[in-house]
Amino acid sequence: MKTLGLLRRRRALLNCAPISHDQLTDRSMRAAISREDGSDEFVNQQNFDRAVAELVRLVPIPSESAEWFSDKEAVRALKWTWRRVVLNPAVLAISIALVVIAGVLAFLLFGRLNDFPGSATARKLLTVAGSTRSVMLDPVSAEAGTLSDLFFMKHGLEHYDVPEEFADFRTIGCRVFDDDESQRIAQIWVAEKHMQFFLFPAERDSKTGAVLAFPGWRYVHQEGWVGAVTERNGVCFMAVLHGRAKDLEPYLSGPKQ
Repeated sequence: MKTLGLLRRRRALLNCAPISHDQLTDRSMRAAISREDGSDEFVNQQNFDRAVAELVRLVPIPSESAEWFSDKEAVRALKWTWRRVVLNPAVLAISIALVVIAGVLAFLLFGRLNDFPGSATARKLLTVAGSTRSVMLDPVSAEAGTLSDLFFMKHGLEHYDVPEEFADFRTIGCRVFDDDESQRIAQIWVAEKHMQFFLFPAERDSKTGAVLAFPGWRYVHQEGWVGAVTERNGVCFMAVLHGRAKDLEPYLSGPKQ
């Protein structure tokens, strides 16, 4: 039955095949003509159609009706304009997909350009800062710069010094904990602007063990929190608050990136 249906459809196409095949655009029509081209039945039909067309051309058209046929093409061929191409659903879908992919790649590239040794740890600590409450820390009322001895004597942390830019900030509490990579992290809560400090080991080269140092201050952002990070003597210090980078800038000295 399917074959019979195809034959009927092909015969219907052949019955309305154009005399000239030069501008034939329909794919099904081209396929039907290519199969029957040269057969006696199709040749006879084409000859008959040409004779009828010639006879029609010889029939005079009244002047009052001639203006109806001023356009030579009764049916205009479909032209693919830029507007039609742009509004094509397939083209729109592909364009949107490409824009999304380009946006994701640009975001990843921008984030990678701002990376520095220790940036991954710093971003994790921003999440810690957002989930920390003051009751989780040991109460300590002192200047932040004096806690190095406490970290050494109580927790065995060496050279965990607070930079001089933040050394005179008044502390509320502090603690030392291990992160998911078994690094010893010192956390300090200070009174100014509900700011927090973190001190953690700097990244080192996996082959040589050398500290991967970086100059000045670097910013990290995570869920509305911002941190300014610097590396000194193999230890990274990060000042953190809930806000924007400009809220930290007045406290920093040296180049910011």
